[in-house]
Amino acid sequence: HLTGDIHAVGVANNLLAAAIDARLFHEKTQSDEALFKRLCPARKNGTQFFAKSMHRRLEKLGITERDPALLTPEERSAFARLDIDDDKITWRRVVDMNDR
Repeated sequence: HLTGDIHAVGVANNLLAAAIDARLFHEKTQSDEALFKRLCPARKNGTQFFAKSMHRRLEKLGITERDPALLTPEERSAFARLDIDDDKITWRRVVDMNDR
């Protein structure tokens, strides 16, 4: 029914807003290296790797290296940060008046 669909859209919007808020917070409070280590955690043997889904972002950034250990600090920073300008981008949350 229609009200359920509209509720789902509102929930999806708020989920994206929370993800953006969390990303802004972490980029403001964490170092480049800390962000990078969370994106590419070490295996039990200590090596890091890029998941297949990360290869597309690397290509968009013009990074051809596929071994995280061989990236320069500038490449690590570019990969780890989205650099969303919170003064220019806003994402409003939805308040459903029928949510009780």
